[in-house]
Amino acid sequence: VARDHDLAAQIGRDLFFDLVDYEKIHPIRVLKDMPFNQVKEEFSKEFGIPVHSQRFWWWSKRQNNTYRPTRPLTQQEESYTVGQLKDAAIRMNSSELRLYLEVVQENHLTLASRTKDDILLFFKLYDPEKEELRYVGNLLLKASSKPSDIVPKLNEIAGFQHDEDIELYEEIKFEPNIMCEPVDCDVSFSLNQIADGDILCYQKRCSLDQHRHPNVSSFFEYVHNRQVVHFRLLEKPKQDDFSLELSKRSTYDDVVEKVAQHLGMDDPSKLRLTQHIPHLQQPKHQYIKYRSIDHLSDMLLLRNPNQMSDILYYEILDIPLPELQGLITLRVAFHQATPNEVVCTKFCAYSRFYVSKHVLQ
Repeated sequence: VARDHDLAAQIGRDLFFDLVDYEKIHPIRVLKDMPFNQVKEEFSKEFGIPVHSQRFWWWSKRQNNTYRPTRPLTQQEESYTVGQLKDAAIRMNSSELRLYLEVVQENHLTLASRTKDDILLFFKLYDPEKEELRYVGNLLLKASSKPSDIVPKLNEIAGFQHDEDIELYEEIKFEPNIMCEPVDCDVSFSLNQIADGDILCYQKRCSLDQHRHPNVSSFFEYVHNRQVVHFRLLEKPKQDDFSLELSKRSTYDDVVEKVAQHLGMDDPSKLRLTQHIPHLQQPKHQYIKYRSIDHLSDMLLLRNPNQMSDILYYEILDIPLPELQGLITLRVAFHQATPNEVVCTKFCAYSRFYVSKHVLQ
């Protein structure tokens, strides 16, 4: 059972998208034949939540692969045993009985009886100055009401001035790409297509050039794409040399520039990178050619498209990599007038140059 306490403990620390990671919630073990109403009594004893203030919700996986509370248990379902509820969960494609516990809001004596116009929304607060996101609670609202109606309440929750200008975003999905859209505060929640279990993020309004990630959308993009990469010197392939936080969308030039800055190099083109083979724990035989891979995510991608490495190897060259790649090594045997006298030599030359010119030199 997930409670607001669990959401607040995870969001902004272990979790940024969706509401909760059930793998990090301690499961409650009860007998299958225990009536669920008795489970509510146990919750009341353990957490100090009166039975009449408890409302349990089913979770469901949406088409966009997000996981949200979908509807409360009916009175009939609450009369079931735990085993019967588990069977119902299995029919809803859940291997475990997972529930969300909504607790009566302050200043209410009991949970208000829900109508068709009621929606339960969850709220996250973003601070662009600190680049922090946290869970601040849920509200039971009317779908026919407008987001502007709850601005004073949201300001109160955040500790802002009563008339603080804020902007709201709906967190829609995060895979394969982030979708976090601004909410029109002057039309109803229903017209904004906001329903039970949806997540709204809000923040103080600020200019786009005021902070590194000035709004919720840009912060989510940053979190979604950030990647810590461990760099190893190619000569010491078993030992991490340093780590950098980069973006999966960083270009080849972005990556070598960041590495060069860390190493105190003036010319990033003198760096040569090599990919990692995880199952062998060694570098690939072929290095990454200059600008041959577009983005960091492609450099780290493994044969399995759902897996990524977090290791890259680097070398510091004497000449820029594009120049080195333009060189070819030639072995020339020069036969003297005497048949037994053969002089062999090797040299590097640009592939576009004439061989005869270098041989004569």
